[in-house]
Amino acid sequence: MSESVRIGFIGLGGRGRGQLGELLNCEGVIVPAVCDKYEDRALEGKKIVEEKTGVTPDVYIDYKNLIARDDLDAIMCCTTWITHGRIAVDSMRAGKHVAIEVGGAASIEECWQMVRASEETGKFCMLLENCCYDRTEMAVYNMVRQGIFGEIIHLEGGYRHDLRDEICLGRENRHGRLFNFQKRNGELYPTHQLGPISKVLSINRGNRFVSLCSMSSKSRGLNEWIKKNKGEDYDLADFNFNQGDVTTTMLKCANGETVVLTHDCSLPRPYSRNYVVQGTKGIYQEDGDGIYLDGITPIKEGDWMHEFQHFEEDGYLAKYEHPLWKKYSQDGIHAGGHGGMDYLVISAFVESVKLGEKPPIDVYDTAVWMAVTALSEQSIAMGSMPVPFPDFTNGMWIDREPVRRGIFCLDEVCNEFFEGEEK
Repeated sequence: MSESVRIGFIGLGGRGRGQLGELLNCEGVIVPAVCDKYEDRALEGKKIVEEKTGVTPDVYIDYKNLIARDDLDAIMCCTTWITHGRIAVDSMRAGKHVAIEVGGAASIEECWQMVRASEETGKFCMLLENCCYDRTEMAVYNMVRQGIFGEIIHLEGGYRHDLRDEICLGRENRHGRLFNFQKRNGELYPTHQLGPISKVLSINRGNRFVSLCSMSSKSRGLNEWIKKNKGEDYDLADFNFNQGDVTTTMLKCANGETVVLTHDCSLPRPYSRNYVVQGTKGIYQEDGDGIYLDGITPIKEGDWMHEFQHFEEDGYLAKYEHPLWKKYSQDGIHAGGHGGMDYLVISAFVESVKLGEKPPIDVYDTAVWMAVTALSEQSIAMGSMPVPFPDFTNGMWIDREPVRRGIFCLDEVCNEFFEGEEK
């Protein structure tokens, strides 16, 4: 295992700058080069590296010049959605492992290109899906693997986040969401909850998605926000946004489970990933942090309605805490972005680069999760017709090689790696 790794960083908007800081918090990471197509952002990235490490990185405007360097072990890409795939492919073909920020694919061909590039070069492509490392998601996953919910039947999730200001001010803030909402109509941001859902369902390892059906509502929320905040004369006030306010996507699995995803970013509402895990012995739901387990959750005499317990307040989170979160809570490291899950997913990437081994979110996971966007666009364009889901493993999902076990593993709970950690 290498003591240090040299990682080139591409994409220094708001998210990228935050992630660069998290990357530099990982032990043994050296960032010799940063890149953004906007020079001022690239220089901001240079400043972050200098302030955190005392080393001045080289600055690039064209990412192809950065990935051509022969002194880099890997690339981390935090650019806008529709550029992730091409940068990932170019990076792997340049001999570098790569991690890309989340976002949906522009086409199914883009997903196949990533898979083929990884298979042909032996370099990995990891989607930085931080929600796979969220504390609650990992505790629920731990329960699933212990059989607490019985056989899993149905899951729900999504991205329900009031982003009207971020979307509508996309030109002013140089943020890519606006153009996607103007031109596209589908499940644009599927991976935040689909990642944890897929790991619960063992997607690509004994299970796969076989079909998808998507439906989108009319679009009104962005126009309302613009008229209220920018005025009736603003040039986008009456723009006919293609993206519906609420998009609902249903997926069917080879093993019979069903999944519902909801994309909901242009109406006023509190944040929610709407996570639901339902099995033959009980259910967890994020909204209200509720849990109900058959034969365990107390039932008042004569109460045929039944009531949820509170997942954290009634002790389930503490009881089923994932050992990774026990470790990092004890180490006092988990105060980074999004409560710590940003640091954990980047740490998983860095460990994989150091070992030269496949990451816990591999290119097949990356392709499947990103593909939902392009497939949902197809379904909606055809009047919400079901569409088949590609098998990016080419049948390997039936009998994959064993997982790489370790503290960051997302396909099993590897308790043996945490023995002696508890204090």
